[in-house]
Amino acid sequence: MIGIVDYGMGNLFSVSKALERLNAEYFISGDREELLSADALLLPGVGSFRDAMEVLQADTIKEFAATGKPLLGICLGMQLLFENSDENGLTKGLGLLPGKVRRFTGKTVAGETYKVPHMGWNKLEFTKPSPLLDGLEEDYVYFVHSYYVTADNSEVLLAKADYHEEVTAIVGRDNIFGMQFHPEKSSKLGMALLNNFLQIVEERKTVL
Repeated sequence: MIGIVDYGMGNLFSVSKALERLNAEYFISGDREELLSADALLLPGVGSFRDAMEVLQADTIKEFAATGKPLLGICLGMQLLFENSDENGLTKGLGLLPGKVRRFTGKTVAGETYKVPHMGWNKLEFTKPSPLLDGLEEDYVYFVHSYYVTADNSEVLLAKADYHEEVTAIVGRDNIFGMQFHPEKSSKLGMALLNNFLQIVEERKTVL
């Protein structure tokens, strides 16, 4: 059973509908005990990093992560997995992965301006083998964000994209995973990534 974390800032409808299309059992909750009982957690997010950390049950998420059960952050949910963000002032994150969240500058090294937020389809470049990427080919996914992760440890980087900066697109280490884009809105590749996450969940259930 997949627990979708409800902390008032996630796009719960589209994520839940994607899980339904994959025939995955899920529940949506903000209750600590319910979330800790899940086989895996999905942490969605839309909005401000600072606002999210103020309402998120950080201790619950960290406690769940420590169990070894899979955790997947999407968009803002992925950013929250990292150490801090400079959005609306420096704000501490969950610290489950090494790295920081920074805003797109909107200007290239050559002085040309570009649009912020980054909104649209960009092609992934896989950088490291992972069960999350098994059997998949590089393709386009859908991004909507003004901030991006600068990962301090390249070992957590599974895929990247380019938008005038190197964009950390997929991350993973042990049982912690993240996607900066919206897999539930990213056509076949997005659904395939979610399906691979579900396969990881099933495999972890047999060993935990």
